[in-house]
Amino acid sequence: GMAGVAEPQLAALRPGMPGPALLSVLVALLAVAVTFLLWRLVQARRSRRNAVLLLGLCDAGKTLLFARLLSGRYRQTQTSITDSSAVYRVSKDKSANVTLIDLPGHESLRLQFLERFKAAARAIVFVVDSVAFQREVKDVAEFLYQVLVDSTVLKNAPALLIACNKQDVTMAKSAKLIQQQLEKELNTLRVTRSAAPTSLDASATGGPAQLGRKGKDFDFSQLPMKVEFVECSARGSKGEEGDADFEGLEKWLAKIA
Repeated sequence: GMAGVAEPQLAALRPGMPGPALLSVLVALLAVAVTFLLWRLVQARRSRRNAVLLLGLCDAGKTLLFARLLSGRYRQTQTSITDSSAVYRVSKDKSANVTLIDLPGHESLRLQFLERFKAAARAIVFVVDSVAFQREVKDVAEFLYQVLVDSTVLKNAPALLIACNKQDVTMAKSAKLIQQQLEKELNTLRVTRSAAPTSLDASATGGPAQLGRKGKDFDFSQLPMKVEFVECSARGSKGEEGDADFEGLEKWLAKIA
């Protein structure tokens, strides 16, 4: 008897209930909306990180590279004690651009400037003096190590380009040799650093990050970010009158913008 009474009520409800086709459309729309929102979030995070940091030791040629990328012209530069930034348009016809930030390479300043700008970095160009490299390899590796074990850098994993500058000089070391030497040096640093007692600050945050893979010799492919090497010359092979030779660097900037 009860079932008979409930029948008309159920029948009355049915026309208002969504059919399976409508439900699947609603689910699909919801999925699209969620995907779109997630995509917007990722884009927003990326556009917030729109800086390309130029890092490296003093006299590596960062400031001249910076000036040449922006104006194409050669200019005399001196050791920077503060940062310089400017918008760099990747190509004449595209609206794609990044903010280039040239950071001082002086030992007493470079880490505090890295601290200030690292969260905004979409990419890092680490400039190496290919002529003085053999003499400076330990210092170069030391600074690069500090950049690579930084927790913000590891988390955001900005693309990294090692720009082997001053290739117009006969004595310049090749990108291949610079890569091999740096990997060897970073491997040594990693071993000595992990053996050293950690500072209070590091132990509070669970110790400094481990570089590369445990039990394996270090190489750049073990890092969370994509690392590339290019040879370039901010001065150019024709000296101050000619153009800079940094086609590889410009291509890379166009790719990451």
